[in-house]
Amino acid sequence: MPRDLADVLHYFLPETDAAPRSSTASDEQIDDLDAESLIQVRAPAPLPILGMPIGDRDVVRAALAWNLAVETARLGGSAALVAPKSDEGSPLWPEPGMGPLGTELVLCPATDLESLYAAAADVARSRAKENQRGGIVFVRIPPPWLAVEIPKSSPIHWLLLLTSANRRDLHEAYEVAKTMLATHPDADVGVTIHGVREISEARAAFDYLSRISKERLGLVLASYGLLVDDLHVYRAIAAQRPIGLAHPQAPATRALMDVARLLYEDARSEVHG
Repeated sequence: MPRDLADVLHYFLPETDAAPRSSTASDEQIDDLDAESLIQVRAPAPLPILGMPIGDRDVVRAALAWNLAVETARLGGSAALVAPKSDEGSPLWPEPGMGPLGTELVLCPATDLESLYAAAADVARSRAKENQRGGIVFVRIPPPWLAVEIPKSSPIHWLLLLTSANRRDLHEAYEVAKTMLATHPDADVGVTIHGVREISEARAAFDYLSRISKERLGLVLASYGLLVDDLHVYRAIAAQRPIGLAHPQAPATRALMDVARLLYEDARSEVHG
């Protein structure tokens, strides 16, 4: 897992990476297994669930989340986004159901974090059966829900904060992390800096947020790269089309795929897979 922005800068250089090899048993290994073990080999684990705190009116971050799901699908993974049914009819999302490249928007009748994650877990199990190359279930978490302690063990294991380099937004991201940590102390928290024009701007923003989170909360943040400030993002939002499909050559598309690749690689690793 990348733990510093410098560790992910090579993803923003022009290069072609081979797709990760699928981790499956060889024919000889399968022959040696008994029937029960064979069933276990063929039964894929549920997809990792990635929580994303996004406000009820935060159209830009919602669009980025949806586009990260689309880019995950473009990389060959299975991708779905789960959100509360109260989002229905809002400008946050496209129409629920199947979308481009097999992505899916699922609106569930959740009223709290526990029921939201229960719905996401159902999607994670069903999706894993359809695609052996792994993937991610993205979850839109209303930020106030993070402050409510649930009776069972925490369902949150992986969280991604989207924040601009603006100092006010960085402090808002810090407060979200602080709130989450109070009730879900074991979650891994990653950060993607969006709306930047230069790598140095993203580096400074991540370093600042990482430092105050470590000093004040004892929280070590993981970096999931940056998303550039690009007019194509807003044009795609207005057109209600995925950025990568509407503007495949745009800088925003390249950046989205790079961030999606980082997430997808971690999702397929032992860390979150």
